[in-house]
Amino acid sequence: MRRLANGAGFLCAMSLPGALVTFGLVAFALALVLGLGFRVNDQGLLRGPLTLGNFAQILADPLYAKVMLRSLWISGLVTLATVVTAYPVAWYLAFRAGRHRGLLLFLVTLPFWTSYLLRVFAWKIVLAYNGVLNSAMIELGLWDKPSMMFLNNPAAVVLTLAHAYAPFAILPIYVALQTIPRSLLEAGADLGATKAQLFRRVVLPISMPGVLGGALVVFVPTLGDYVTPAMVGGPASTMIGTLIQAQFGKANDWPFGAALATATMLVILIAVALVRQADRRWGSRT
Repeated sequence: MRRLANGAGFLCAMSLPGALVTFGLVAFALALVLGLGFRVNDQGLLRGPLTLGNFAQILADPLYAKVMLRSLWISGLVTLATVVTAYPVAWYLAFRAGRHRGLLLFLVTLPFWTSYLLRVFAWKIVLAYNGVLNSAMIELGLWDKPSMMFLNNPAAVVLTLAHAYAPFAILPIYVALQTIPRSLLEAGADLGATKAQLFRRVVLPISMPGVLGGALVVFVPTLGDYVTPAMVGGPASTMIGTLIQAQFGKANDWPFGAALATATMLVILIAVALVRQADRRWGSRT
């Protein structure tokens, strides 16, 4: 009993710094944003009466609902494209990479070594009017002059974000696939199951928690992204993060920006709840 008590005390002592940071800084920042959303933009910020005017404006103006739906649509497409392309990579790493697994994992995480802005700039160079893709098309004789069809549209945003967040989906799926006992696959094969049946009835259900986790890790940050839409998306790809950044920046209306951020966090909480429900139904059975 004394050994268990000492172990529990050690765990509490080790967890205390992280708990203080989490609840003292992160929770404080979230509470500050929530509190600002109920203030009036009178430069006082933390002083003055409370109001629901900011949230009423969000509900009354259809612009914000339109931009939020567009953000959900773009983030959903990014999540779908990322998970669909990440799963084969994670499957190869888990079952076929062999002695090259370490090198391939290094290559998967290599984008983390460079700035996110540099990766977005790289895609802008590729997709630009006089960029790499247009130059290649002209050299191949597919058309005579450069085209703007690759840039300043939602497709460019989806492509750039899917590439930027691919490792965030690959790694959780890979970890989930690594937990599958190889003996389970061998038993299924011995019982006459085909590879397609093994994947559908064994591999995919067991790896579903990793798929849902990777999808959530991709969806949450892309929903609030504003750098990528501004650089490769153009006006037709404005997302909710762009409006929030504008309120805290040029508009200098921090309370309304905080209200928009709070509304976005509410949408994210709903998404997290849906993922948890999906995980209970199709995910882990433990």
